[in-house]
Amino acid sequence: MSKYKELQQIFIDRVEVKHYIGLDSSILFYNQLQESIKKPLKMILLYGKPGTGKSVLIHKLHHDTKSEHNVYLIATPIQSEKEFIQRLYEFLFPDHIIPDDLTFNRFIDLCHQTREKRHIIVLLDEAQLYPPEMLEKIRLISDTRTIKFVVSLHKTEQEDLIAKEHFQSRIWETIELKNGSLHDTSMYIQKKLVQQNFFEIAHMFQKKHFKLIHQFTQGNYREINKLMYTLFEIYDYYENHQPSKISGKTIKTKYIEMSALKLGYIHA
Repeated sequence: MSKYKELQQIFIDRVEVKHYIGLDSSILFYNQLQESIKKPLKMILLYGKPGTGKSVLIHKLHHDTKSEHNVYLIATPIQSEKEFIQRLYEFLFPDHIIPDDLTFNRFIDLCHQTREKRHIIVLLDEAQLYPPEMLEKIRLISDTRTIKFVVSLHKTEQEDLIAKEHFQSRIWETIELKNGSLHDTSMYIQKKLVQQNFFEIAHMFQKKHFKLIHQFTQGNYREINKLMYTLFEIYDYYENHQPSKISGKTIKTKYIEMSALKLGYIHA
């Protein structure tokens, strides 16, 4: 694989703990989330625009705390109420066989009976994809205080409404993730490159390049990944067809602009 193909791979958008980048802002959010799950809360809302790092953060929390705090993750929303309740039952009673007649009401009764003996934390990623009736059931389960939910939602007008309608009286803590600053943008790119031992490439980026990337992406990590992937795609093309065009010790500003043009951030 060519060098620029490898660089493209670094900026593929992934939800994996090993790709977590510890920026000042993300560390702050993570520490806040860790402290929140220790409190006697029924529910914690983690929300922000797509691309602000919610999924990576919630996966890292699960990875770091699952053994210590009985933390469980449902990464992909379960649309069936029956399957959802069965999954929660497996979390809450790992040594038991799921009863054939397990219903939502019976599960609620079991939660009340278990409250003084066992508590678990369930992380729900992409919670905006649950139907409203399922969100209402999650709300009722949280009222038993046997299961604490960390609910990750995209921040849009509709999702804000969902949060207010279903969880307003249950959420005792809200953590809002935001796009990164210019400093976050530069550190994110450099750390991603250094993490994979591309020190020389990391040094090719100058302050003006980070300003331009931040301007085009607004500091959104998903958009940064897309732009960087496209940038190295362009470099890979020239390496194979016109290598003289990528000579030099710094990244070429016009190639960042070409990437932004291709992605629709700017128009010719």
